[in-house]
Amino acid sequence: MVAAPQAGVPGARRPSASRRRSWVGWRFVGPFVAVFALVFLAPIGYSIYLSLFRTQLIGGTAFVGADNYTEVLGDAQFWSAFGRVAVFLAVQVPIMLLLALLLALAIDSGRLYGAGFFRISVFLPYAVPAVVATLMWGFMYGTRFGLVGNINEAFGISLRDPLSPDLVLASIGNIVTWQFVGYNMLILYSALRVVDPALYEAAEMDGAGQLRIIWAIKLPALRGALSIATIFSIIGSFQLFNEPSVLKSLAPNAITSYFTPNLYAYSLSFAGQKFNYSATVAIVMGVITMIIAYAVQLRGLRKES
Repeated sequence: MVAAPQAGVPGARRPSASRRRSWVGWRFVGPFVAVFALVFLAPIGYSIYLSLFRTQLIGGTAFVGADNYTEVLGDAQFWSAFGRVAVFLAVQVPIMLLLALLLALAIDSGRLYGAGFFRISVFLPYAVPAVVATLMWGFMYGTRFGLVGNINEAFGISLRDPLSPDLVLASIGNIVTWQFVGYNMLILYSALRVVDPALYEAAEMDGAGQLRIIWAIKLPALRGALSIATIFSIIGSFQLFNEPSVLKSLAPNAITSYFTPNLYAYSLSFAGQKFNYSATVAIVMGVITMIIAYAVQLRGLRKES
């Protein structure tokens, strides 16, 4: 019988230090990896799995491969919903970021009286749940029972219905801007606070005015923060769901079941029982959002370099 090698004896096997360190690292990141796989990777994988099948009343569930994706790419309702959120993105996001930029610059200037209170007041709407904010604005938009109706009655005028088909997208944009302008303002203001005050002092000694300081110092310092805020806003625009979903009962003639891609996927799944096609719509929309957000990120990195 051969004795096993012991410590201190030539030929004895010892676990390497690098191997021990690697296991220690996995013990730290293991719980996060498990949760990440469970709540992020697993739903995506299951959605992809669902998108490869089709459930029919006659014949049951059958594997169809990429047929669902081909159908989505030719779906007029999907592209109508995508075009609507694309217009929303092109109009609402620049307006919101411009307002956030102006507010951040005003607070950072040091010339605003009660800047702390003003900052909290602007950020406060972000703390309001989206459903509550939409219900509040929806009732204010009402022409028979809300603020618009009260104004019409008090002044004897006839303002257009904010929830009409022509104005409902702008009304939703107003709600989203009210909710998130403070959030984006805080991102930009935080970026301004890390600028070295010596740069401002040097610029003032050289005779630079406030507009010159903003253009030459503050705006370049905000490029990274603006890129982040833009990416978050793009993702949020393509995920538009709460506002049209809540307002649908108040404006049934203006908001259809395919008003936005997310609302379309929801309607397909829970109203139309088309789970496989709904998963396909969600995946296609997710890929489009990822591509656009990544393109914006690359452009932001090029500008910074």
